[in-house]
Formats: sequence, C-alpha cells, structure tokens
Amino acid sequence: MEERAQPSHWTAFRTSPFFPACVLVILIAAAAGLFAGSYTYAMANPTPRNIPTAVTGVPPSEVKRAEFIAGMERALGASLQLHHYDSFAAAKGAVEAQKVFAILDEPVRPGPGATTGAPRLYVSSASGASVAQLLAETAPRVGSAIGQPVAVRDITALQKGDPRGLAIFYISLAAVILGFVGAIQLSVNARELNPAERIGFIAAYSLLGGFSIAAVVDWGLGALDLPFAESWLILAFTLFTSGMVFTMFNTLVGRWAMLPTWGLMVLLGNPSSGGAVSWPLLPSLLGRIGRWLPPGASVNAQHTAVYFGGHQHAFPFAVLAGWAALSTAVFVGWRHRHPGGR
Repeated sequence: MEERAQPSHWTAFRTSPFFPACVLVILIAAAAGLFAGSYTYAMANPTPRNIPTAVTGVPPSEVKRAEFIAGMERALGASLQLHHYDSFAAAKGAVEAQKVFAILDEPVRPGPGATTGAPRLYVSSASGASVAQLLAETAPRVGSAIGQPVAVRDITALQKGDPRGLAIFYISLAAVILGFVGAIQLSVNARELNPAERIGFIAAYSLLGGFSIAAVVDWGLGALDLPFAESWLILAFTLFTSGMVFTMFNTLVGRWAMLPTWGLMVLLGNPSSGGAVSWPLLPSLLGRIGRWLPPGASVNAQHTAVYFGGHQHAFPFAVLAGWAALSTAVFVGWRHRHPGGR
C-alpha cells in the first residue's frame, strides 16, 4: 500500500490552534502601540491651528486691533479666523450656534464723541475648555505687551460637576465601547439569533445602556445636569450604531471583526471626536475626519444638548443614522455570510 503523505510542518501549524494564537499575539502588540500612539498624537500636546473668533465694535485704532490679533497669532502659533458681527448679541448667538469659540468686543461708550472702552475677550469654556483656557492665558500677556490691557470673561462656563469638560467625552466613550462589546457578546453567547432578532437585542441593550449611563452620571454622581430624555436617546443611538458597526464587520470579515471595529471606533474615532481636546487644537486632518465618525457625532450631539440646547444640529444625528443604516444594510443584505443565525 502507498503510504499517506505526511503534512508539512507549516500545514500542520496552520491547522493547529497555535496559528491564530500567534497571529493574535502579534496583532495585540501592534494594537497596543497604535492605541498609545493615536491618543498621544492627538491629545498629549494639543496645538491650535485655526480658531474661529467673533469681532464686534469699531476700535479707535484699527492698527491697535491688528497689532493685538497679530500678537495673539504669534503667541498661539495659530490663525484667528475673524468673523465680524454688528453687535455683541449677534456674536453671542454665533457662540451658542458653535460657529465661533470666542468674542473680541470693544464696547462703545455713549456720549459726545463716543469712544470705545477697554477691549474684552469673551471665551466659552462650554464650547471647548482647552481652547478657552489657551485664549484666557494668552490674551492678557499679549495685551500687556502692546500696552492695551484686555479683560477676559467666560461667557459660557462649564457645569460645576465637570470643571474640565471631560464628562461628555467619557459618557460617549462608554457608549461607543459598550455598544460593540455588547454585539461581540451576542455573537459569542447568542450565536443562533436570526438577523431581525439580533438587531432587536442590540436595540434593547442600547436603550437600557443609554438610560443606565445617563442615570448614573446625572442622578447618581451629579457630574452633569443632563437634558435627560435627549441625552438618553443620543447615548442609545450611539450604542446601537456602535453595535451595528461591529455586526457589519462580523459579516464582512468574520472572527477578525474586532480589528476594523477597534480601528475605526477607538483608534481613529475617539481621539478625533473633539471630546477630550477641542477640534481647533487637534491635528487638522483628525479634526475634519472626527465629525464624520460615530464617536465624534455622539460627542457633538451630546455637547450641544447639554450646553447649547436651543441650537441643536441635524448633522451629528445624520452621521449616526448614516453609519447605523449602512451597517444594518450590509448585515441584512449579506446575512448568509454572518457566522450566526439558525
């Protein structure tokens, strides 16, 4: 009888449990470096690029204003994108609509031969704590250097329970991570769920998880005074979108779905979300990309709901809805490729 050919060492290794284990060792080591690098690159040394700033009033010397603006740009190493408004009220409305981060105002003193008072720089900590702190520290030094004292005021302060403005980033981060971790657990422990059932259970834990996050942060810790219903639904929407993103990748690449999910949502999405470091201080490419990813959309919607409730935008909800719709369509359309189901 002809002897059966023995498999090569490589073939034996490829079919053994040691091969995926070794691949995971390499991938986890690489992911650790990428994780540290992405957050360090985005957050360790935030540097301003372009800061939208409102300007009101007509100063007695345009040269003096130009000198102050030039001094600020030199000190910051950034460009102040000036937007002129006819009144302080109009400029304040622009802050609340999140079109600008600060207001340079030179109030007019009434009376014969009306003159302007000392210029004031109004910052908005609620718009971006890191930007506001940078402007507040820089403006007095520049004003003193050019012989024109500048008073700094905070026009929209952060809530007392969140003095550094990070709570919104943390609750959004929790929703993003728990969203896809929940989907992972369903794929492992409830593998036989059919597509409609899987989507239904992702929606169920999203609603309960969003309520739990909002309740703990607001009612339990008192860190944020949330517009509860709106914040709850934003968190639930974030959880659902994140869960469906993992489900989409699980459909496309099977057991390796964690890699693109982690890369999109955590390595790229969270550092560029604007939650920990405001978008004007992020590397410019990250600042542009972040708005189009689920973590950035979640932070944007939640931030507006908490601090600028009358100026909520449709854009972040459209981003979340777009990712949720795309992920659901891929999952349902290619459900035969998903490793679960009956």
